[in-house]
Amino acid sequence: MKEKRTLQSVHKSLISFFRENRRMPSYAEMLDLIGVRSKSVVNFWVRKLIEAGLLEKDPKGHLSLARRSFAIPMVGSIQAGFPSPEEESLCDIISMDEYLITRPESSFILQVNGDSMNGAGIIEGDLVIVEKGRDPKNGDVVVAEVDDEWTMKYFKKENGRVILEAANANYPAIIPQRELRLGGVVTAVIRKYHR
Repeated sequence: MKEKRTLQSVHKSLISFFRENRRMPSYAEMLDLIGVRSKSVVNFWVRKLIEAGLLEKDPKGHLSLARRSFAIPMVGSIQAGFPSPEEESLCDIISMDEYLITRPESSFILQVNGDSMNGAGIIEGDLVIVEKGRDPKNGDVVVAEVDDEWTMKYFKKENGRVILEAANANYPAIIPQRELRLGGVVTAVIRKYHR
């Protein structure tokens, strides 16, 4: 017996395709993906998903999954000190990009190389979210181009001059000699434990 398609099952199929291929399927690919024979049925499901706020279409007609498509359930909080009994219950649905990124239009992601920020809890292989256009304050972690080389360090302004400090005693502070260009302020760190 043929499986009955629902809005949720079609949506899940599109999410799975996107996760595997890092792109949206074409309408022709959706025929197999959804398990239908005509593009008019594909159009029906696309329309339904757009109406439900699960798909978005740009002015050029390109489809993309809505941000909430990648939301995961938040089921409570966890004690980081001594254990405390707590029932698991659905508290909210959280989209990680909405949680981590306040200004997506001026944010980008970099992968960390090196160990100069280990003391700040930023290690090699981590991803950092960087926000452009934000004025750094003392103690912020910034991405900066110093004398033609890019680096990520703590920002410190002292007596009108900028000092970039590592979070690892093996690295000296950097004082720009010729030029300093701030690329942005690090607003979040993402670490994947199981790759």
